[in-house]
Amino acid sequence: MAADAPRIALIKLSSLGDVIHALPVAATLRAARPGVRLTWIAERREATLLRGHPALDEVIVADTRGWRRARTLPALRAAVADARALRRRLAALRVDVALDLQGLVKSGLLVAACRAPVRIGFDRRVSREPLGAVFTNRHVLPPPTARHVVEQYLALLAPLGIAERRLEFRLPVVAAAEAGIDNWLAAHGLKPQRRLVVLNPGAGRADKRWPVSHFATLARALAQEAGADVVVAWGPGEESAALGIVDGAATAGVLLAPPTDLAALIALLRRASVMVAADTGPLHLAAALGTPCVGLYGPTSPERNGPYGAGHRGLASPDGRMASLVPASALSAVSEVMA
Repeated sequence: MAADAPRIALIKLSSLGDVIHALPVAATLRAARPGVRLTWIAERREATLLRGHPALDEVIVADTRGWRRARTLPALRAAVADARALRRRLAALRVDVALDLQGLVKSGLLVAACRAPVRIGFDRRVSREPLGAVFTNRHVLPPPTARHVVEQYLALLAPLGIAERRLEFRLPVVAAAEAGIDNWLAAHGLKPQRRLVVLNPGAGRADKRWPVSHFATLARALAQEAGADVVVAWGPGEESAALGIVDGAATAGVLLAPPTDLAALIALLRRASVMVAADTGPLHLAAALGTPCVGLYGPTSPERNGPYGAGHRGLASPDGRMASLVPASALSAVSEVMA
């Protein structure tokens, strides 16, 4: 790549699902502007999803989560030093265009640190934090046809004259993680894509989580009535809920998944027949892999935040409360997707 190649920075820090939904922006930019140098700025956990992505030249960590966790004086000093080093690094990028895909004040500050002459972001009317629009100078109001968040992110490319989209969700393949999941499945007599349903009880907000008792009822029905093998995946802070599902199902064929990092979770979801979860990162990981999904939605909209692409189902609660979404509806949707 030429030293004077145009430089574009994408600022999408988190969360896992949001970063996945923004991947087509990188793929589209690479296809439309093959000569650019493309950098993505993300939180530490999300950066692991991006490293090695074929559309990206560089991934930079902005550890704002770590900074916020600093409580002791040494930790605070380290956080300040890290933030200052990041600011210097972003300024040294000499970016021509910065895209704020986050729409927050913290992402806006990173856009400002890039010192790009062209700074693209959402119009304040649709920004999650309207004050964040202060840091951009090209403001985009996505068209009414851009109903899903994937399409809304892609709308930010309009000021660059890019209309043709590349809907690609490239996710990393780690050989050791793939082999580890294959070994675990074989040890439990499970076969990939053979009516293997993965459940995940987590979500970033309590009001987005489906009740453990509902998951247990669904798991029991899937095992006893649909003849499915059910694996309950879990992440940090979710193990007790996952165990509650397995214990509540109280039937053979419902298993607790092993502890998984991001690479192992991807490997497990790649082998699933169906993924069932609320509006959470693992659901969107599965959709990005092409695994059929049943998404469970209460306070958020499946039209905007549902599993993206064909072959998925997004179930909306009748009153916005997750408890009102009954297990029978989920069972019916899983049966349709597996048919």
